[in-house]
Amino acid sequence: MLNQAAVEALCSATYLENYLDTMENLPDDLQRIVSQMRELDIQCRGILEDIDHHNDIYVKEAEGPGKKKALIAIQRALIKCQEIGDEKLSLMSLISEHIENRQRQLEQDRENLDPTAATKEIEKEEVASVPVTTNKATKQSNEEKIEKVPVKRQRRQKTSTDTLHKEEDKKEDKGPKKKKKRKAKKDPQPASPLDTPIDPDEPTYCLCDQVSYGEMIGCDNDACVIEWFHFNCVGLVNKPKGKWFCPNCRGETSKVMRKFDK
Repeated sequence: MLNQAAVEALCSATYLENYLDTMENLPDDLQRIVSQMRELDIQCRGILEDIDHHNDIYVKEAEGPGKKKALIAIQRALIKCQEIGDEKLSLMSLISEHIENRQRQLEQDRENLDPTAATKEIEKEEVASVPVTTNKATKQSNEEKIEKVPVKRQRRQKTSTDTLHKEEDKKEDKGPKKKKKRKAKKDPQPASPLDTPIDPDEPTYCLCDQVSYGEMIGCDNDACVIEWFHFNCVGLVNKPKGKWFCPNCRGETSKVMRKFDK
């Protein structure tokens, strides 16, 4: 098994051989292309001489077939010159491509000689992957924080689904069906969900200090601390007309609000 020094010496010899081969063959490749460009230059000079000749004829000739024939010959010669110019540009691009390919090959061979090239490449990949993992972990942490933040309930905007459905049924059941509606009202109200698991972040309401459930009514006193009350806790069956104040906020009668000290 070859040791490290022998491997490095072999790689160096291979690089030197490739370098010499490139430098020896490159002039030959370029020489062939340059020779083609030189031939095109000779053709172009001959065409320019023809253009000068036909131009003299065009200037000297009077109006007639000869003058027109000289003009057509000049146009064809100019088109031929343009084609030669395009071909020379293609050859120049070919020269540039040859040089870039040889340069790329030598650069690759030189990198292979560096024993620490592979280690540097691995370190580069590891460094590039670190921000991606950090960003992903930060994003996941932010999402968890957002999920844990309790949603604040806006005052006067909390209305239970049961209450909304009940008000719609109230409008539709006016008239002959009023007795059926009252009979349905006598059905037992849903019990307080004391036996069900309660989220510790869930806000509590009412005099019973429990979470929201069933039908609820809001106190019309803006200074009310509790704000929302369960129907069965304040002795309500139907939603009263007009403003309603909770037992803590009303005075001696149910429609008089107690005066709070400012």
